[in-house]
Amino acid sequence: MMETATIVAIVIFVVAYALIISEKVHRTIVGLFGAMLMILFGIIDQEVAVHHIDFNTLGLLMGMMIIVNITSETGLFNFLAIWAAQKVKAQPIALLVVLSTITMVCSALLDNVTTVLLTVPITFSITSQLKVDVMPYLISQILASNIGGTATLIGDPPNIMIGSAVGLDFMAFVENLTLISIIIFILVQFILIGLYHKGLHTQPELQDKIMRLPAGAQITDHALLRKCLVVIFLTITFFVLHGSLGLESATVALSGAGLLLLLTATRDEGAIVKVLSKIEWPAIFFFGGLFILVGALVETGVIRMLAAEAIKATGGNVEATAILILWMSAFASAFIDNIPFVATLIPRVPGHGVHDHRLEHLRLYPVSLRVCRIPSPTAPAVGDFPFPSIRVIL
Repeated sequence: MMETATIVAIVIFVVAYALIISEKVHRTIVGLFGAMLMILFGIIDQEVAVHHIDFNTLGLLMGMMIIVNITSETGLFNFLAIWAAQKVKAQPIALLVVLSTITMVCSALLDNVTTVLLTVPITFSITSQLKVDVMPYLISQILASNIGGTATLIGDPPNIMIGSAVGLDFMAFVENLTLISIIIFILVQFILIGLYHKGLHTQPELQDKIMRLPAGAQITDHALLRKCLVVIFLTITFFVLHGSLGLESATVALSGAGLLLLLTATRDEGAIVKVLSKIEWPAIFFFGGLFILVGALVETGVIRMLAAEAIKATGGNVEATAILILWMSAFASAFIDNIPFVATLIPRVPGHGVHDHRLEHLRLYPVSLRVCRIPSPTAPAVGDFPFPSIRVIL
């Protein structure tokens, strides 16, 4: 029979989850208030609650947000979009592919949410000038952002959470997910072209208008751009090496952010405040509250009970467990915000009791593929609903 503390923890968690799904209350408020209820009801004490907060995840998110926000001030993303459009002579089908490719690459190396925010406006501008339907381009960029974000450790919050929780470094994600992400991206492009090619036509005079746009003029600060590119290069280099150097991913991201602030702001307090104000603080506080909510379930043994039930369902078979994780992630994250879903699932997978070295490679890559909205022939794309993915909402 369950203890009272366990029952209370489950009730608080389920109510919090329901509020997050319903969006009746902002998820940041739900996360913080739910976490405080866990502490106030004595389910988990403050010291243990703080211990469950994954500061490596939070540090990595904040560091990359700072780097991307400073880089966005240079006009680099607008330049890339217009430059790419001109390279393909503003041909609508080729434009669909190049804009999606830019979105995928930027999402893999930077932050996919910010990438969508910065590239979609220029997509609207180019398609309106070509007088072609913007919808195929938006759908393609959303999928490209999800696919690119899945390919690396730093591309998507669920990957950051997974990598930090179980000690997977940047190269582990590259080795296991980048190739399949590229293959899926190519397949998705063929599918989208097949679906929309009849409507992707424009007039030569409209293409000439795009060709006359001054791509170079989109770069508003060349000195700042050079500094940003140097820091991004150094940051990605250290992400590749951080496992062998014994550095946490948050250390790399925050070091890159600190260096870029040093090179661009120095003593300009106004510029520093401006950059820091653009960090997505609601998301950061939501993560903090969510880690405590899930930590309370771990401390009360709820996660252990769920893991035991999963073992009963699969009989301890590694392949069956991986398939269970894959499909559970696919269906659940279609209706539930992927971040709280991953936060709940992470403690279950490493400690589920299947003692097989093969699981080290199987255990959480299926979660990453599904919760990051990667479509596949056997598991349909799960970004079809509006609230599970912030890129879809944007």
